[in-house]
Amino acid sequence: MKKKKRILVVEDEKNLCLLYREELRKEGYEVVATTDSLRALELIKKRDFDLIITDIRMPVKDGLELIADIMAIKRNIPVIINTAYQSYRHDFMTWAAEAYLIKSASLDELKAKIKELIG
Repeated sequence: MKKKKRILVVEDEKNLCLLYREELRKEGYEVVATTDSLRALELIKKRDFDLIITDIRMPVKDGLELIADIMAIKRNIPVIINTAYQSYRHDFMTWAAEAYLIKSASLDELKAKIKELIG
């Protein structure tokens, strides 16, 4: 039996976090979702993930700080930035991410990028 790919979703908006988790599970992925970037770091240290999806604007630790921490811990994990803010696209800290997507009502672009990166 083929092992499911494990995705970590970090999204401070609870309803979006739940939506992403459910939609990506339907696509056949194992999904761990959290609304807390500090909890995300704990999870990354303890478990292996095939992909991380993060928002940028979050309380306590924003997505750019989270990406920097991820790169220091496990550099080889692909990261997708999924945000409502286009303005961060040219911030050099976003260059560490494999993709920068703007949130939309449809998750098709996100799902396509996930398939492209991890199958």
